[in-house]
Amino acid sequence: MRVLIVEDEPSLAATVAEGLRGEGMAVDVAADGDAGLEMATVHGYDVIVLDRDLPVIHGDEICARVADDPSIDARVLMLTAMGQVSDRVDGLSRGADDYLAKPFAYAELVARVRALGRRTRPAAPPVLHRAGVSLDGRLRTASRDGRALALSPKEFGVLEELLKADGAPVTTAHLIEKVWDAHLDPFSGVLKVVVHGLRRKIGDPPLISTVPGHGYRI
Repeated sequence: MRVLIVEDEPSLAATVAEGLRGEGMAVDVAADGDAGLEMATVHGYDVIVLDRDLPVIHGDEICARVADDPSIDARVLMLTAMGQVSDRVDGLSRGADDYLAKPFAYAELVARVRALGRRTRPAAPPVLHRAGVSLDGRLRTASRDGRALALSPKEFGVLEELLKADGAPVTTAHLIEKVWDAHLDPFSGVLKVVVHGLRRKIGDPPLISTVPGHGYRI
């Protein structure tokens, strides 16, 4: 899952971003409304965690523009200090999909982000299976023929995208878009390193094949 956090309080943005990355998500951060809106239109986010009272462009305007843009599929979670019922109703009426008032319980934020992410994409089976490999996206576990696989978060993300494709090739651009954040240089070779490690951990016989000029598939 790829998440954009638009929050002008640096310590809160850093804490939320670090926590979501620890949950295996790819996270980008924007410190004002202008940067947040630009990033939302460029990258394919699943969820946008949006502060309401933002500098440059107010969160309400960002929310409305995201909701009205057919090219943006992201769900919006408004995260704000304004937590009265009237505030929540107003936020939802502007196009927000969910609303969480500060201060909040971190576990609830994670649960809400995950729930919105599931609504962004077509529903996938809770456990993915192919060629003896099983992956449970909720429990964050994977195995091959009953043998547990100790995967890094990036290896897990790549494997999940390959299994979701159900045998179809997955482009390198798609893998980078879904598993990494905006700071990754697509020419750095990091994806090849992760795929190499994933192949080694999955073991023989090899399952991940390279599709020349395209990407990978299982």
